Amino acid sequence: MPEKLFFELGTDKQKKIISVGITEFGTYGFSNSSTNRIVQNAGISKGSLFKYFTNKEDFFFFILDAVTAELSEDLDKAAANFSKELFQRVIDYSTAEFSWYIHNPEKYRLIMMAFSQNDVEIYPKVMARYRNQEQDIYYRLLEDINTDHFRWERKMTIDILKWFLKGFNEDFIRGTNMEQHDLEHIKSDYVKSLLTHMEVLKNGLLK
Repeated sequence: MPEKLFFELGTDKQKKIISVGITEFGTYGFSNSSTNRIVQNAGISKGSLFKYFTNKEDFFFFILDAVTAELSEDLDKAAANFSKELFQRVIDYSTAEFSWYIHNPEKYRLIMMAFSQNDVEIYPKVMARYRNQEQDIYYRLLEDINTDHFRWERKMTIDILKWFLKGFNEDFIRGTNMEQHDLEHIKSDYVKSLLTHMEVLKNGLLK
């Protein structure tokens, strides 16, 4: 958590420091990020940075907490308009999440970098901190859905949907140029591909 002194800064200065942190950690990850670059781009001294935050790790988790909280809040707001039917709700949720990513590319890169096993220095701490939060998102998503008519019990159904969505999203995003300006075209391709794969999941693999 930031020191009290950070919150005594003007709003614009706080936003600048946060924005620089998002860019730095999203571009370089935690291990390869540079506090020298951070303070230079934020227009502050290194001494000031460590008056606001205990160390680089403290700053990193403050930034990551802020971004994941924003994503969660925006998805919770969007959930009011999600379908009551399970598979359509999964599509609604996935589309909302993907839309958030393509409209917030730097924040998306931060999330992807933070949850990547490539950054072995910080990855175990990230997973320990956020593991339950990710699971809670899926349970909240499906908490008012009736799954009595499904073959498997609720937890297994949710786990299968979670594994499917994580793999599908990672593969789609990995194969997509997220820097393109035609975001609606990217979103349209995503929805079409998701619908096709959801039909396979819905109907099963056997003839």
